[in-house]
Amino acid sequence: MKIFSLLRICFPALILIPLISCSSVYETVYPTLNDGKYDSEFPYKNSSAQLEEISNSIKLLNSIAFYTSYIIPEDKQLKLSDLKGKDYKESASEEVYFNRSASGTATIIYENLGNVALLTVAHIVNFPDTVISYYVDHNGVQTKIVQSISIKSRQSNYVPDLPDGGELEIILLDKTNDIALLGKKYSSQATINLPVFRYPWGESADLEWGSFIYVFGFPMNYKMISKGIVSSPQRERHSFLIDAVFNRGYSGGIVLAIRDGVPNFELVGLVRSVPADYQYILHPVTKQPDIEFNPMLPYKGEVYVEREQMMRTGITKVIGIELVKELLEKNKSYLMNRNYYIRETAGK
Repeated sequence: MKIFSLLRICFPALILIPLISCSSVYETVYPTLNDGKYDSEFPYKNSSAQLEEISNSIKLLNSIAFYTSYIIPEDKQLKLSDLKGKDYKESASEEVYFNRSASGTATIIYENLGNVALLTVAHIVNFPDTVISYYVDHNGVQTKIVQSISIKSRQSNYVPDLPDGGELEIILLDKTNDIALLGKKYSSQATINLPVFRYPWGESADLEWGSFIYVFGFPMNYKMISKGIVSSPQRERHSFLIDAVFNRGYSGGIVLAIRDGVPNFELVGLVRSVPADYQYILHPVTKQPDIEFNPMLPYKGEVYVEREQMMRTGITKVIGIELVKELLEKNKSYLMNRNYYIRETAGK
């Protein structure tokens, strides 16, 4: 009887041990959720609703520039200095029309009474006004003899699902730091339900090795969210690296860190670029993109040269959000005169 009574007393105590242990494990795993720093662990609870809300403010940005190219015959042996002060059109033997295009990601950061502003990187919309090409000699070395002068006649920047075709103008362009602000004045009724990014703007300077991040963008024209961790924080002034997989179209995408647990997302940067190599490829000239050539027979038709980019995925450069804040502050008066009252924390 004494043994039985002793077991009855001890058994509840044994049951309590795992409960106490589990509680202590939870506190060990998440001891820093209130330390005021960016988290380095994977989010501990579901945040799909907030991530979907953020994704609605992320837009596919397309940009295309139209050029007229004036071809200068090689036998004229004209240098650029020879063409200054002259009408180069008179020296041209023919005119050629072409365009250049780029696509990437832009985020709606402001909307008020129809005025809409989107944040992206400059290299998506920064096409040169004039492009000059030169002849090469028999050794493949570029000479000073002008081959063509190409003049930009028009440029279109647009987001397909914005009102009125989504045509946008460049409001601010920082070529040095690769930041651009696009915008347009629409009717207030047309933008009343426009999804705006309304989470705080953080500090990339607070990121540490291993800080966990989310990345939003449009790789290959597909809206996607990816994850990664930070390396080399403050590698350069207000820039850092992430290991998120980068594909063409992610440029301009936003990078979010989490401070003290989800859903405390903060905007800490913009995706800039990924290391890449370039090579020139010969392509056959054909009006049928799906045509199949016989690899056993040599191709004897016309060819053209195309410069192709070979991406080195896994290393992505990010622009720290502080540089965006500096650009907005520097141009605060200009923006206000155009009715863009953009503050550091979007949506306020």
